[in-house]
Parts: sequence; C-alpha cells; structure tokens
Amino acid sequence: MTLKEPLPVAPGTDDARAGRPHRATAWPEARAAAVRAGASARAGRAPLGVPLGQALGQVLAEPLLALTDLPPFDTSAMDGWAVAGPGPWTVRAEGAVLAGHASAAVAADGEAVRIATGARVPAGTTAVVRTEHSRTGHAGTGHAGTGHAALHALREVVPGQDIRPRGQECRAGDELLPAGTVVTPAVLGLAAAAGYDELPVPPRPRVEILVLGDELLTTGLPHDGLIRDALGPMLGPWLTALGADVLATRRIGDEAEELYAAVTGSAADLVLTTGGTAAGPVDHVHGVLDKAGATLLVDGVKVRPGHPMLLARLAAEPGRPEPTRPDSTRPDSTPSEPARPARVRHLVGLPGNPLAAVSGLLTLAQPLLAALTALTGAAAAAPALPRVPVQDEVHGHPYDTRLVPVVRRGGRAVPLRYNGPAMLRGIAAADGLAVVPPGGARPGQELDVLDLPWPTAEGAVPAQGACFT
Repeated sequence: MTLKEPLPVAPGTDDARAGRPHRATAWPEARAAAVRAGASARAGRAPLGVPLGQALGQVLAEPLLALTDLPPFDTSAMDGWAVAGPGPWTVRAEGAVLAGHASAAVAADGEAVRIATGARVPAGTTAVVRTEHSRTGHAGTGHAGTGHAALHALREVVPGQDIRPRGQECRAGDELLPAGTVVTPAVLGLAAAAGYDELPVPPRPRVEILVLGDELLTTGLPHDGLIRDALGPMLGPWLTALGADVLATRRIGDEAEELYAAVTGSAADLVLTTGGTAAGPVDHVHGVLDKAGATLLVDGVKVRPGHPMLLARLAAEPGRPEPTRPDSTRPDSTPSEPARPARVRHLVGLPGNPLAAVSGLLTLAQPLLAALTALTGAAAAAPALPRVPVQDEVHGHPYDTRLVPVVRRGGRAVPLRYNGPAMLRGIAAADGLAVVPPGGARPGQELDVLDLPWPTAEGAVPAQGACFT
C-alpha cells in the first residue's frame, strides 16, 4: 500500500473513516502542529499561586520581583562587636544584640556591644569587629578609661567592615529571576527571603487517559486471547513526569457510545486514547470524533512505529458571555462578570501497540503539553532536539521517519534491539528515541534524539546487543 492509497477497511465496518484517503503528516510537521495546538489552548490560562512547598520543579509564570530590600536592614555579617568611633572601646554592660531582637543604639563614640551574626546593627555603629580579631581587658586611658572592660582591635578597623548594608543584594521591586525559571530549592530559598509565601506558576494541564479494548487484563497472566494492559500503568506516570495533572486512567470497552460519552464528558484539557485509531471493526475513535464535531489536525503521521496516531481539537467548552456595559441611567447598574475565553480541549489518539503508543506520546502529546504550559508569547514552534552521533548503522523505512530506542555511551547513541511496535523491552532500557530519517543512518551520523523525562544512567548498555536492523 502506498501512502496515497485509502486505508484498508474491514468488511462490514461502518467506521466513519471508511474510504477516507490517508492524509498522513510528515513527522516534523506533526510535532509542529501539536505545538500550535498547545499554544492555541493557552489563552485564558491565568497563572496559579502555588505555596512554596508545592512549587519545586515548576517554572515561574511571571518574573520574581523583590517584595522588600535584602537585607531589609543593616545586618551584622559576623559574630563580634558593634563599635562606634575609633577604639579602644568601652564594653557596654547591657546584653548582646541578637538576631531577631530589636537593638539599642550605640550611645556615643568609644562604645562597643556584643552582636550576633544576622542581628540588626545598632544605629550609630561604625563597624563590626570579629570576635577572633579582638581582645578585652581592663580600662586604661582614652575612651575606655572609665573602669569598665575595654575592647581592643587586633587588626585595623575599616568603617563598614562586616556589615551587610540594607539593600546590598536587592531593592524592593528589583527583578530577581525572569519568567520561565525552573523552581529549584535555591529559588525557593530566594523567594522566601524576598517575602513570598507562594509563587506564580502556569496551571498544570489536566489529562484523562482512556485505555480502549475488550482484550485487556489488569492482573494476572495473559490467557485465552486476553493480554495484559501495558499502557494503563505506563502512561499516567509518564504524563505526570511531563508536568501534567492526570485526572484518571479509565478502561473503555470496544463500544462507540461508551467512548463518545467519555470523550465528550471529560473535564480534561487533553484526552488521550489508546488504540482504535485505524479502520478496523471496533476502531471507533474517528467515528466518535466526527459525531462530537471535532476537528482533525493530524490524521496519521509518517513515522514508524505509530503511524495511525492522530490529533484532534474537540468542541470548545463554552466560556462566559462578554461583559455588558452599565446603564448610565440606572445608578444600581453594574457590569456583568468579565468574559472568559472558551476553553480549548484536544484529543491525542495513540495506537494500541505499546512502543507505537510511546511514539505517539512523544510525537504529539509531549510537544502539545509543553506548548500549553509555555509562557505567554513563547514561540509556537517545536523546540530543537539534541543531536547525537549514532554508533551503529540503523536501517530506515523507505519513506517514513523511524523512532528507535537508544542508550548513550561515550557521547554516542547506541541503538537497541526489541524495537518492534508491540515491544517495550527496548524503550524500558533506553535513554531516548533516535529520530532516523527515511533511508536509515550510517555509523557516526548525527541524529535528533527525543530524551525521556526522567534521569538515566549514562554509559550503561543493557544486555540486548546493538540494533542492526
């Protein structure tokens, strides 16, 4: 079958796709379409205020501005003595100035008071003398000749030494970090120091997974034509690693009405289905999308495995009506609730074979989710992929892109075996998927690599052997 021929249709099927020409999209164009779809759904998604303890790993939706001067007052940088004027100094009988406590002003030149690191420097302080750079003794002459203990500096005292002046790190209103910064533990510490209780982050996309098929088991060994569901346990954690909020993973039988109700009734921003995207007797995804008034954005992709994948825009969830202007003749007239754009929702149909489903996930769902959570104004284009030279020859499809599991070793991508559409052994050991152009790749040729969203051990090659086919 050539790419221009209609898809085969099983006898007796009433699938809405019967006789429809195969309009497969080139792999790079399919990813670009997914990015555009995600960008189109960003409208009206206002940032959320997330408590600091829940913001780790997310990104700042807005610049982080200082809410106060840092430090907010002159602060001692060391344990020691706050001194005023030239020494030696009379040691004040009052207790030390401690962090978190109000400090009394140094009354006059020639006096010293014990101070702790982080404590507010008393007004009139000339410098802080470190404990290890001073000694105390009985009073003699000069400032300290009063019968009280005297403080002597063992090194030259420079005005302002070991004092962190107010605003040394930043002033209130300064931009500390730009929008798009990943929230690390250090960012949380800076935000807390700058006065934040919560951080503005993009809302997490809501995803619902619909696992289709009467033949799937959730426990036990395969038997009597039934097989274990590999996608249900895999897709939820994978999407969570991509930053999605997975509302549910539901099993749907091979019933068109059940699937229609699940798709149209979902509250998710993205619905993911598994299987049912071809033209077999129980492949209902296309028919359901037609009935639901969805718009197909990608209907098949020129990629192996996974070419029956699809992307559709579902009918928009209605927004609030446009606001009305108040009637100036009625003093009690007020505007209606502000308008909210209709929420755009999408569906990604993954093939039912496990590795083919992974291919669809990385080709369509991942770039869509990335664009959906990107900052306003971000370019609606698929991000550039890292390029890595491949260690061994990889055979390619004559016309389509291939996605092949690889591990990285010594700066090269080593293709793995067990890369058939129904196999997960290769991807389970992989660092990523190499994007092999039509016709294949020769040793040393640089290929784009789709990295997996979790840390992997560089250098380890599983006991699978390299892939030469």
